[in-house]
Amino acid sequence: MDFTTLLNGAGSELFLAIAGLVGLTLGAIFRDSFITLSYRLAAFTLFIAAFIAVLTYEGGSAFNDLIVSSPFTNYIKIFCYSLAGLALLISDGFMSRHKTRRYEYPILFIFSALGMGLILSSANLMTLYMGIEILGLSSYILAAFNRDSPRSSEAGLKYFVLGALASGLLLYGASLIYGYSGSASYRDIAEFASSEDVSVGFIFGLVLMISGLAFKVSAAPMHVWTPDVYEGAPTPVVAFFATAPKFAGMGVFAIILFTVFGSLIEDWQLILVIIATLSMLIGAFGALAQTNIKRLLAYSSIANIGYATIALSVGMELGASPLLLFMTIYALTSLGLFAGVLAMRRSGGMVEDINELSGLYKAHPGLALGLTLLLVSIAGLPPLGGFWPKLRLLQISIEADFLWLAIVLVLSSVIAAAYYLRIIHVIWFKPALEAFEPVDRSVRLIVLVASLAAIGFLIWIGQIEALTDAAASSLS
Repeated sequence: MDFTTLLNGAGSELFLAIAGLVGLTLGAIFRDSFITLSYRLAAFTLFIAAFIAVLTYEGGSAFNDLIVSSPFTNYIKIFCYSLAGLALLISDGFMSRHKTRRYEYPILFIFSALGMGLILSSANLMTLYMGIEILGLSSYILAAFNRDSPRSSEAGLKYFVLGALASGLLLYGASLIYGYSGSASYRDIAEFASSEDVSVGFIFGLVLMISGLAFKVSAAPMHVWTPDVYEGAPTPVVAFFATAPKFAGMGVFAIILFTVFGSLIEDWQLILVIIATLSMLIGAFGALAQTNIKRLLAYSSIANIGYATIALSVGMELGASPLLLFMTIYALTSLGLFAGVLAMRRSGGMVEDINELSGLYKAHPGLALGLTLLLVSIAGLPPLGGFWPKLRLLQISIEADFLWLAIVLVLSSVIAAAYYLRIIHVIWFKPALEAFEPVDRSVRLIVLVASLAAIGFLIWIGQIEALTDAAASSLS
């Protein structure tokens, strides 16, 4: 295997693995004097990894086909690595103020990105599980990174315990699939799944794998960890959790269901429809009762994963491109919203109650306008970018004869509009409680970029959809 083949198949993952190990070594040697440099180097590393994914966009295979990349996986990697880098950039000020600024933090972002790259490029159950564990273990530590905070420690513990349970379900399901098919290779499993030898035990393994993957993307009914972890974990960490790993997880979901078990769509389709329905309803109604903005955004993410699951439910031909389109806009919008949460600082420190946003338009009018655009976009209201992906999901659910899924989508979107508009009302029409502290430049920049993207997506939606169509066509 020559260098070019290795680069095309696993270039970004190799780069991230080497960078993470070098960063750990430098941190162990230089300790506190390496902290400031580690944040900048890690963000630069993540952007370079995204650039490598651009250079090797057509993909390839490596390590005897254990790792296979394609335009579909590289499209997701570009966004995941970039989102991780942006989430790291808005972390520095927050971690400094909370006195939790350590060199391990940015290195955990690198290893999380490595895990995302591995699960997306895996062509074997072994590499899939290895990637999930790298991503999972890094995420558990990040959730509990502020170890002096009881809330952060509790979030990390809950995430770890429930994540271990989900990993066990996924591993047991994978072992059943391996046992019945006789291979851990995606290609061999797909051949076995299309044969007449498929048994109940094989289907049971598939159901367990779906359950484990549903936990990773916080889809109902495997969503119970999400509100507590979002509330307790450091806000920049939550900004990361809500964007890049969700995008990667939905990409892996699509690869597993469409390419490995595509011939068994009649066996798993109803499960996905139930997951989509529960996620949309639980997310929408759960958010209505929230006063903590991080918990509200947690339930919002559950509902949005429900919308994305509609694209999985309808199959590859109808759903692959709308899935990419929806997750692209959702991930960028979510990052901007959580950057807005980082701006909620008053004299007593960080605040999270929605009413604390009152008077934001007077203190930071640009930030208030940006957040308003993002809230309108994520609600799926015209004319902003978030409207088109929801319309596409509505169209494909009707085309696939899932009329009741379309009805639930509309119903949950109407409910969601109520709590998004409530936040907008607080920002613009509630009198200020007290003065806001200055907002970090990186936070303002991320909100600006995300809000401009919400406008730009509507303007260039045709070109973006053509890009997602081309990436989705590489699935086979």
